[in-house]
Amino acid sequence: MTRKIIPIAAAAASEHGGLYEATQKIYPRTVRGMFARWRWAMVFLTQLVFYGLPWVQWGERQMVLFDLAARRFYIFGLVLYPQDLIYLSGLLVVSALSLFLFTAVAGRLWCGFACPQTVYTEIFMWVEHKIEGNRTARMRLDTEPMSAEKLVKKWFKHTVWIGIAMWTGFSFVGYFTPIRELGMAFLQTQMGSWEVFWVFFYGFATYGNAGFMREQVCKYMCPYARFQSAMFDRDTLIVSYDPQRGEPRAPRRKGPDPRTLALGDCIDCGLCVQVCPTGIDIRQGLQYECIGCGLCVDACDTVMQKMAYPPRLIRYDTQNGMEAGWSRRQLLRRVLRPRVLVYTAVLMLLVAGILGSLLARTPFKVDVVRDRASLARIAEGGRLENVYRLQIMNATEAPQRYRITAEGLQGLSVSAEQPVTVEAAQSRWVAVRLQVPYGAVPAGSHTVHLAIREEGSGAQVSEKAAFLVPR
Repeated sequence: MTRKIIPIAAAAASEHGGLYEATQKIYPRTVRGMFARWRWAMVFLTQLVFYGLPWVQWGERQMVLFDLAARRFYIFGLVLYPQDLIYLSGLLVVSALSLFLFTAVAGRLWCGFACPQTVYTEIFMWVEHKIEGNRTARMRLDTEPMSAEKLVKKWFKHTVWIGIAMWTGFSFVGYFTPIRELGMAFLQTQMGSWEVFWVFFYGFATYGNAGFMREQVCKYMCPYARFQSAMFDRDTLIVSYDPQRGEPRAPRRKGPDPRTLALGDCIDCGLCVQVCPTGIDIRQGLQYECIGCGLCVDACDTVMQKMAYPPRLIRYDTQNGMEAGWSRRQLLRRVLRPRVLVYTAVLMLLVAGILGSLLARTPFKVDVVRDRASLARIAEGGRLENVYRLQIMNATEAPQRYRITAEGLQGLSVSAEQPVTVEAAQSRWVAVRLQVPYGAVPAGSHTVHLAIREEGSGAQVSEKAAFLVPR
């Protein structure tokens, strides 16, 4: 007797009709309201910054430029070098703390209003709405057989999408290559291979994510949806449906008081589902797919207004506030709880520390490298000499002159170019020879201090080095 072994996956597929559930395309309905206006305000703000910032000049250079080839980063009046990596680390910590703070206060605000996936999906859906029509028209168009009208609309929509995506990729590369030079190179078909690659790569990612994947990115690819529950508590403001007021729900005409019909305020119109970008039903409670955009609040308030019912059947509320029926003042008082205050205090201290460090930052940097070809030698005049190479990095927007001195050993002298001139936002290597009288210092390694002083501002940097005396 033989046994037929059926794999578990195959058995599950046979039982449920398929191994994976087919993705159902979502056709979000357009809605107007406070949260819809806030979303579009964030679209305009974020894209004004993203598209516009590379074109703004600061003196004779681009205001924000990350010049990877020269390893210099220009941000407004700052010139940062790889040695300033601490500021990038501080920025990442500030971003993480901000995410914790905003999530603890009001859930997925970032996802619903400022995330690039949300912003570009909103832009692409607006284009789709303008070309193909409203929700019903789009659904009908997709189910119709191919025709000249359908072909023209689809072709036009994708052409506009690709144009937006490619401009987005071009703007992205413009943060790393001066965008005016990049534009001229594009017109002359002389763009570099890496620049072409990143324009198309970022453009293709925008086109695919915002045009096709949309809510799939939020539901399955974004890790934030998975660990958001660890940042929530019962006093976090989330988009909530009030079941005590809304249930039992059923369709009805405008006029009768729902209490006389033994019904709740929800008329089961389904608009809250139709406007949701991720296609969930908020009436089933909080789900990880909810991005907190509040469009269901706008849709429900519109229906409540038409039915002459009180608004905010769906609203931003907390679990404790929903259960206890707290007023808005009680709700806001509880939102400012110790956890939120601690996040805020730490965030403000960190931001203040970074800003203070930037204000007190020395306008130049120095690296000291020993000349490996000659550790110690006898120079002219019978003096013992060690040779070093100094990299002086001018972090200002004007040429600067520097003088080099040294101390730490008796009879120590410096032989180097004096003063050293370094052009604006440039770096320069300088050979420095330190000498002591032969026999004046015992054999071994001795610590000396090289002091580099800027003539204009008087700023000074001191670097340690080892002076070697052979046995």
